[in-house]
Amino acid sequence: MDPDVYRSLSAEEIAAAVRAREVSAVDVVTVCLARLDAVEPYLHAFTEVWGTRALRRAREVDAWVAAGGRPALAGVPVAVKGRHGLRAAAALIDAGCVPVGATSVPGPGTPWQTWGLGAHGRTVNPWRGDRSPGGSSAGAAAAVAAGVVPVATGTDGAGSVRIPAAWCGVLGLKTTNGRLPSSDRTGLAAAGAVARHASDLAAYWHVVSGARTGTTPVGGVPSPAPSPAPTRADALYATQGPDPANFPDRGPASPAVRPGSVPEAIPAGAPVPVAALWSSGLGFAGGDAEAEALAAVAYGAVERLVRAGVVRLVPGDVRLVDPGPAWLALRTPGAGPDAAGPVRDENDRRLAGVFARCELLLTPVTPNAPHGHAGPGDRYSTALTWAFNLSGHPAASVPAGFGPDGCPVGLQLVARHGAEPLLLAVARAAESRAGLRSPVPPEPPGAA
Repeated sequence: MDPDVYRSLSAEEIAAAVRAREVSAVDVVTVCLARLDAVEPYLHAFTEVWGTRALRRAREVDAWVAAGGRPALAGVPVAVKGRHGLRAAAALIDAGCVPVGATSVPGPGTPWQTWGLGAHGRTVNPWRGDRSPGGSSAGAAAAVAAGVVPVATGTDGAGSVRIPAAWCGVLGLKTTNGRLPSSDRTGLAAAGAVARHASDLAAYWHVVSGARTGTTPVGGVPSPAPSPAPTRADALYATQGPDPANFPDRGPASPAVRPGSVPEAIPAGAPVPVAALWSSGLGFAGGDAEAEALAAVAYGAVERLVRAGVVRLVPGDVRLVDPGPAWLALRTPGAGPDAAGPVRDENDRRLAGVFARCELLLTPVTPNAPHGHAGPGDRYSTALTWAFNLSGHPAASVPAGFGPDGCPVGLQLVARHGAEPLLLAVARAAESRAGLRSPVPPEPPGAA
């Protein structure tokens, strides 16, 4: 497979080619690993690379396809968040994905989490080496933006998928809290993914949404589903690689490819254009020159969505209570679920009013541009994202344009609980009809 072609393909296109036996999974993974080797000395996006084991898994996928299997994501290279991310990726592996490595997350020693530490240094933003890629899914977004993998897993506890997706110019999805398994005792963290193409986020959701889910207590916010038990993937990709004879192909349990299984259009029943409400700061964030400049870029993307007939704006604004103190209270050791107290209840009431009027809430992803490697200073990059970890709403980041510093800016889409199909359909329409696509960053030094 030509390396330039590989970097341009979506996960869906790769899988279709592997299923049709136009290219082998081994060829795809070989090109992926070569790309990883080329950019990693600059990006520092990975903590571990599983080259030998990835090629072994690719051979299993090829054998599966040769035997007549049609795995939904056949031979698609995927990066998983952190050294323990394989359990969360089990459904993707069952669908034919090939994990190639563990991506960077923040290291110890800082109170902020919008950075990453790879095996050989701090993770850099593919657009500017002197800037952070965001976090905590730092390596995931950097690897996707740099064309190493088409999709990577993440978790989002305060914006940890949406912020790096925005700052690296790719798409990010935070799922409804509690819909997918999570080990976070506070219930703030939700599973998610980053991708270069909206269709790949939709494919990710189609595969993982069949997994075990949490329960929904009174109030409508799902409680965290239990963390998954160890899987064969854990053993297959263990640091000390086991004998592959002990771990046969996981494929037969995979969901098969079904026509129309991935959302292609706005879901039935949702009026088109989709009613949306814009807020530049949710009533408490921003207001300074930097925030206003980024909000202007994000609003420019909203205007493109309006002109393309994807959304229609309804009048009004959103004024939430600053969720920061409640979020931090939940993270206090020993805190119970009531630590968020009146702030969560009041914001839930206000958000219920918002979604009684419209289908989507639109905001910038962050009030600040990517910060340097010394940290964000006094700015909370999470100011516009962590409200929806507290409330549990699903949210996505789509590319909106570029800020004055030359780094990407993201537009945040927020929907009702459980409305991931709507988010994903709007993201696809934003890409295909409004031109809000992932831009291609410059080649890292030495990678060309």
